[in-house]
Parts: sequence; structure tokens; C-alpha cells
Amino acid sequence: MAYNFSDFNSKIKDIESWLVAEFGTVRTGRANPAILDRIQVESYGSRMGIRELANVGTEDARTIRISPWDKTQLVSIEKAITEANLGLSVVTDDNGLRIIFPELTGERREQLAKVVRSKTEEARIRLKSERQKVIDDIEKQEKAGEMSEDDKFRYKEEVQKIIDKANADFDKLAEEKEKDIKTV
Repeated sequence: MAYNFSDFNSKIKDIESWLVAEFGTVRTGRANPAILDRIQVESYGSRMGIRELANVGTEDARTIRISPWDKTQLVSIEKAITEANLGLSVVTDDNGLRIIFPELTGERREQLAKVVRSKTEEARIRLKSERQKVIDDIEKQEKAGEMSEDDKFRYKEEVQKIIDKANADFDKLAEEKEKDIKTV
């Protein structure tokens, strides 16, 4: 009987997607609308994402333009962005909001690189947890007589190969993000 790794591979994809989303919220010197994705605006009696209330796009390399569909939401959106404490400048004009990304200092770049490394480590911890679940399942099946001891060792080696590949992918993502952060 062959062991089914599809759930495990799916969990790895989920972890990688989470990591990419987390890296999207780490600010570089360039304007990236993804940084606003987690901000919730108090609007119409509930909490909504900025993209649900306005068009969001980049104006230039260091500016995001937010054009609310309902101009009465300008104050609420501005307040939510300011309270998110992202280190961004918010300017209101006739067409909406301009979010300006200030230049990063060397010290701030180092802090952001540490954030990237900590997010990568968090992804590794999640991966390790998923690996342990699979190994426990393999050992359970071997004890129940559903697979041979040789199969158990072969599947454990296969799990380790999958883990090594996922960790290499995480490292590559982190390296790219750090390079992006440290590029002046």
C-alpha cells in the first residue's frame, strides 16, 4: 500500500501561501498595495477591508492611491491606516488618499530583515508540526500491520525529502524578500 502524501503536500502549499502573504505585509521602500490588505475600516456599522470600499493602486514607486467609491469614507480609511502604525504618510486630496512610503533607513531595513527571518522560522515550525503528524500516522499504520517496517522507513525518508524541499523554498522566498528590503 502506498502512503498518500496529498494532504501533507496541501498543508505545505498552505504554509507557503501564508508565508508569501506575510512577506507581502513587510514594507520595502516601494509602494505595495498588499500592505493594506489586513487593515480593517470601521464603515457602515461593520469592519471592512480597504479594497471593499475603494479602488487601490500604485501611483508611482513610492505612492499608493486610494479612491473611495463613497467620499464620506475618506476619514474612516485615513484613521484606519494611521492606527495601523505602518510608518506610512497619509495625505488626503480631492480624489482620495495618497499613501506615501518614506525611504527606509539602514536600521529599519535590518529590523525588517529580522521580521522576514522570524516569519520564515514560524513557517518552519508549522512545517515541523505537519511533519510530525505524518510520521505519527505512518508509525500508527505500521503498528496496525497496514505497512511493513521497510515501507515505514521509505516513507519517512520521503517525508524528509519533501520537508527539505519545502525548507529550501522558504529560504528562497526569504532571501528574495531580504534582497528586496536591502536594495537601496
